[in-house]
Amino acid sequence: MTDTQANLDAARERYRLEREKRLRVDGLGQFKELKGDYADFDKDPYVTEPLVRDSITEATDVVIVGAGFGGMMAAINLQRQGITNYRIIEKGGDFGGTWYWNRYPGCMCDVESYTYLPLLEETGYMPTEKYASAPEIFSHCQRIGKHFDLYEHALFETLMGDATWSDETNRWTITTSRDDQLTAKFLITAAGILHKAKLPGIPGIETYAGKAFHTSRWDYAFTGGSPTEPMDKLGDLRVGIIGTGATAIQAVPQLSRAAKEVFVFQRTPAAVGIRGNGPTDEEWFKELSAKPGWQAERMNNFTAAVTGEQPEVDLVNDGWTRSMWTNTQMAGPTPEANAALELADFEIMEEMRARVDELIDDAETAEKLKAWYGKHCKRLTFHDEYLQSFNKDNVHLVDTDGRGVELINETGVVVGGVEYPVDVLIFASGFEVTTGIVRRLGFDPVGRDGQSLSDRFADGAHTLHGILTANFPNLMIISTVQAGYGTNFVHFLSESGAHIARLIRRCMDDGIEAIEPTTEAEDEWIMTLWGLAAGMADYTSVCTPSYYNSEGQEVTEEGARNVTYPGSLLHYVKFLDDWFADETYPGTKLAKKT
Repeated sequence: MTDTQANLDAARERYRLEREKRLRVDGLGQFKELKGDYADFDKDPYVTEPLVRDSITEATDVVIVGAGFGGMMAAINLQRQGITNYRIIEKGGDFGGTWYWNRYPGCMCDVESYTYLPLLEETGYMPTEKYASAPEIFSHCQRIGKHFDLYEHALFETLMGDATWSDETNRWTITTSRDDQLTAKFLITAAGILHKAKLPGIPGIETYAGKAFHTSRWDYAFTGGSPTEPMDKLGDLRVGIIGTGATAIQAVPQLSRAAKEVFVFQRTPAAVGIRGNGPTDEEWFKELSAKPGWQAERMNNFTAAVTGEQPEVDLVNDGWTRSMWTNTQMAGPTPEANAALELADFEIMEEMRARVDELIDDAETAEKLKAWYGKHCKRLTFHDEYLQSFNKDNVHLVDTDGRGVELINETGVVVGGVEYPVDVLIFASGFEVTTGIVRRLGFDPVGRDGQSLSDRFADGAHTLHGILTANFPNLMIISTVQAGYGTNFVHFLSESGAHIARLIRRCMDDGIEAIEPTTEAEDEWIMTLWGLAAGMADYTSVCTPSYYNSEGQEVTEEGARNVTYPGSLLHYVKFLDDWFADETYPGTKLAKKT
């Protein structure tokens, strides 16, 4: 047996053992919603003067729910199709979605900004860095809003109330938390993949007497500073942070500079590669952006590279494309091909683990920071300061050996029977990603014959392409459930917004009053998804729990139906393009003007 094979065998066994430590019978049920006893965690800390406005009553062509990149791209594409009579309803106080809420220190995109920030060509904007910071991304959202005159269509600080379809009028009737009364021919939901924040359901969490908040509701009034200024009120305080995913790896270095002590409570370590951030070379960007269509080309190239399609030239050439150049989660055609895929996966993760040894001074701490799972099991992370933070005297890694925090009491956090007193407790616990659509929407549309969407989706989603659903005419869903996905999520949102807008335009031009799929077409689509996903089953079955696999819980019918399109986003887009090219609207039922 070669040394490589021996190391691979040992890693495979280590993966299994580490996974078993983290399996829980409650799966997704281990998390709490920010409501009820936890409603205070959901308050908007960024609105200093609450909006005061009169309620409105109006008829529109389209109502869009959500003002993040998904809702914005839908609105812009509607405008491109000549549709300007629309409204956008948004819970937050401005455009941005995830980038409105996520203002924690150190927050930035992990996909290069020239690919991630949409509409750079149209707005003429040059990102200041290869990986833009959250304030810059939020500013770009505002820039887009102004450039495309989206503000005049937006209803901010407004929650959806009811949305009810009428067969008599072929329109949606919509109410809001501000007593607005709207009707719309089409309803687009763009609630976002990182929209519904969650808390870990740790026993005693409600008893903690110190300051506590979720990272997506960062309290700068307490910590001092701002997203661009040092936190100057933590110098005498002990800070605890629960979670070690993409959020924590960015926040911990900033906390380490500001706080007296930082306790990082870890259940599963992140795999942390080199980010290599730096300022944008203006001459390089000028040359890059001189070619019309450059950003779409770069988006497509990045998506191809990170889904294993291996384009001739890697235009982005960063940690993402180098790590994901081979899609190792799909089954190969032969046992030999599968063995080669497993080895490629192992080698990438070995590089990540070796980096820990290179950067961490203490050998025991280094071992606890190594990620023992496949590279497609959790979202890889990239950062140039996170690991180094654990060399500081004021930063303490509290590894729970996969079990998670034992309990929280009035004064701190208990792990393995040891209490760690903290003055402030920060939850870097992320967002709901694989839960049902209605749960994350925040409202429950009512379709034909009084049926609610939650009832229709009681056993999981039923859709055509993840967008249309039977008995809910003219409802257009932008979500990863039964739809595409990608490392660059904005690419998916751009494609979805463009497809929905062109479909609405065609319906309006063809005199179609209502469109919905047949149940047979929905069944065919889910069978297509399941057929494509079959090659991933062996890989995911040995993954450590994460939001990628619904925390490792046993797959139910609902979970199986809430699957994401498992192939490349580019392949999903081709499904949409081919369907749209057939002007008979295959798999749908239509109501036309008489």
